[in-house]
This record gives sequence, structure tokens and C-alpha cells, in this order.
Amino acid sequence: MPTNVDDIMAKLPRPRRKKVEARARELIGQEMTRQRLRQVRNRTQVEIAHALGITQDSVSRLEQRPDILVSTLRKYVQAMGGSLSIVAEFPDQAPVKLAGFAEENDRRVAATRRRKPTKMFA
Repeated sequence: MPTNVDDIMAKLPRPRRKKVEARARELIGQEMTRQRLRQVRNRTQVEIAHALGITQDSVSRLEQRPDILVSTLRKYVQAMGGSLSIVAEFPDQAPVKLAGFAEENDRRVAATRRRKPTKMFA
């Protein structure tokens, strides 16, 4: 007869069970889909759409895409009140937070927009 995980958990002493449950929550919290993240943050697609200036249907498609731009993901996370970091992990060194993605590009674009146009002819 197969062993059920609930049966194993029930046999553990209460402190050990609490520790296992806390670690499980931590691991589950480390990886989620965009849709699940939005739900955990108690936001609707309509709220996100409003914050991004797009339609609810566009948010739905954004959540289902297997591959999106970093800048799009950053704006999506910001619409929920968060910020996006990209971390590279290697087996032989500590994790490295990568810089120079969308936020740097956005600063360049904003600086370009602030410049006054030059007169070509006097």
C-alpha cells in the first residue's frame, strides 16, 4: 500500500511538522507564475490593466506568454507595487544581481526626451 504524505506528516512531532510546513511555504513562495503572483498580491487583471494603461485582455495574454521582455515584466511587477531584480546563480559562487537591464534603458530614453530640440536653421 502506498504511503501518503499526509500520513507521514501526521506522524511527525508538532514542532517538526511546523518546521516542514514553513519550509514548504517558503519553497512554494520562491517560484510562481505571473498569474499566481498577481493573485497572491490580491490584484485583478483589470487593476493591472488600468495601472499599465492596457486592456484586461492584454494582461491575460501577458500572463500566458512563455517569453516576455524584461522591461514588460518589470512594468507588470511595478503595477503590483514591487520591483524586479535579475539574479544569476552558479554552483561555484554566490548569486549575482545583474544590472543594466530595462531601468538603464528607461533612464536613457527619459534623458533623451528631456533634451530640447536644436534648431537646424537660423
